[in-house]
Amino acid sequence: MKHLQTGVLIAATLSAGLMAGLFAAFAYAVMPGLAKSSDHTLVEAMQNINKAILNPAFMLPFMGAIPLLGLAVVLAWRGHGRSALPWLIAALVLYLVAFMVTSGVNVPLNDQLARAGDPAHAGQLAAVRADFENKWVMWNTVRALLHTAAFACLVWALFVHGAHQPNESRHTGASARTPAPVFHTGHPPFAQHPQESQPHCAPFASPAPGPEAGTRA
Repeated sequence: MKHLQTGVLIAATLSAGLMAGLFAAFAYAVMPGLAKSSDHTLVEAMQNINKAILNPAFMLPFMGAIPLLGLAVVLAWRGHGRSALPWLIAALVLYLVAFMVTSGVNVPLNDQLARAGDPAHAGQLAAVRADFENKWVMWNTVRALLHTAAFACLVWALFVHGAHQPNESRHTGASARTPAPVFHTGHPPFAQHPQESQPHCAPFASPAPGPEAGTRA
């Protein structure tokens, strides 16, 4: 059970870390770079990114982190490492909120951008960009912060879980070394009985001659 819990916790931490890094990179590198580009470049780049990102390398950690976090919470509740449980619950809540931001705001904006069509033939690209860019950037920053906070909670939960293991091992080892109780029957061992000194009886001897015997002699 402890090995399963550790493995699930590591997998959840890696998944959350990958998502935090991805959305943070959009916040501090991708979108600031595209902000300096033309309307055509931004619309075309984001349309292509939104298509390319739908692959197993993204979907597996993005969707898989939720069941992994749920399983980590259940294992911590039912098994070892309850000291990490509050951090796991916090990470799960933060990740779910970030997931709702993505599915409720960023994905609809991506779909809206896709409906604009090919930027080479679409008109009013400036209006398409204005309806998309600022709102998408703001909510991407929000979800990046939420994912980063969830990742930080998981890192700390992993640390607490690891620190808890040696304490349990020492407690188990001490219990194993505890000597079995000795049940006393109330009778001390035979070896502890001192030998009682017995009086030595002198062999039978004739009585000492008395005065009468001397007179008869």
